[in-house]
Amino acid sequence: MAGYSDNFDTGSYVGRVWDRAKQGPSVVVVRQGRVYDVTSKDIPTVSALLEMDDPAAFLRTRDGETIGSLQALLSGESNTGQTHLLAPIDLQAVKACGVTFARSMLERVIEERAAGNPDLANSIRARITAIIGDSLRNLKAGSPEAAKVKAALIEDGVWSQYLEVGIGPDAEVFSKAQVLSSVGHGADVGLHPISKWNNPEPEIVLTVDSQGRVKGATLGNDVNLRDVEGRSALLLGKAKDNNASCSVGPFIRLFDDTYSIDDVRNADLDLKIEGEDGYVLNGKSSMKEISRDPLDLVAQTIGRHHQYPDGLVLFMGTLFAPVEDRGIPGQGFTHKIGDIVTISNNKLGALRNRVLLSTDCAPWTFGVSHLMRNLAARGML
Repeated sequence: MAGYSDNFDTGSYVGRVWDRAKQGPSVVVVRQGRVYDVTSKDIPTVSALLEMDDPAAFLRTRDGETIGSLQALLSGESNTGQTHLLAPIDLQAVKACGVTFARSMLERVIEERAAGNPDLANSIRARITAIIGDSLRNLKAGSPEAAKVKAALIEDGVWSQYLEVGIGPDAEVFSKAQVLSSVGHGADVGLHPISKWNNPEPEIVLTVDSQGRVKGATLGNDVNLRDVEGRSALLLGKAKDNNASCSVGPFIRLFDDTYSIDDVRNADLDLKIEGEDGYVLNGKSSMKEISRDPLDLVAQTIGRHHQYPDGLVLFMGTLFAPVEDRGIPGQGFTHKIGDIVTISNNKLGALRNRVLLSTDCAPWTFGVSHLMRNLAARGML
């Protein structure tokens, strides 16, 4: 895939694996094509590592125990009986920002106006585009210019709650998944069985410590149920938080002298969807077009108004909004069971997952209590 590299030769990468011998998760680092277990009392969790002032520098002092080759882990499928990659996060809260890009913002308005009915999407899209055009593309959220656009849209009768968070002063921030429920590279991602109109959302995910300091970034798929959320904003939780509906990985790239928040600001993401029927869709999302700065999104999530003692990860939204028909004319894109979704970036690697129903994905059974008991038994606490 264009722009994608999986050699991880440059930079500091940390993740988690399920260790078959220890029957639990281990913190790992990538070095010269090998993966090393660096779990210790100092860093029993990735959350603990990210609380350090300079986690990348700390990891350079740790040798670790070899797990195996990087390529073997990246090519293997998730299997609870084997050593495999997990989501590279553990105790952090999983938060997400929505409607942070103009193009996806318009699609949210369309979902709302269509009330979750994909048959109505095309006609609504044409009408709203005729009114709005490209007037929102370079608009800074919360600016005086945005306030003027808001007034004009209200006058034209097309104002929406999605436009409010898209160009208003306050960002949309919601809880995407429960602690430890995210799946990693190679795992299945799940669609709630009630959904008939859905899509992947390729995003960069920031890793933030308890003091609000951004320590690195990774890739994420904020699996989206367009019909469920479109019926009512009050169904956001049901649309977003389901078994295996949050994918993160493959590794966190820590900030160091090779990678910083500016790399995040300028990142381009590639998306590829491959169906069992031969269907292929390629898409892109560019952080250059985000309407709010990543650090502003972090500040709206954590601070005096809200604390996260174990840190958080923050999905920052996506530019990708698929409108090409897949199947029935006028209904746009929706997933089919068995789709393979690959989200990639040349500095973060590739996150690959297969799409199933949430009811057919492996159930989430390893929670915080299980993690604490496992680490205690291993002498890591």
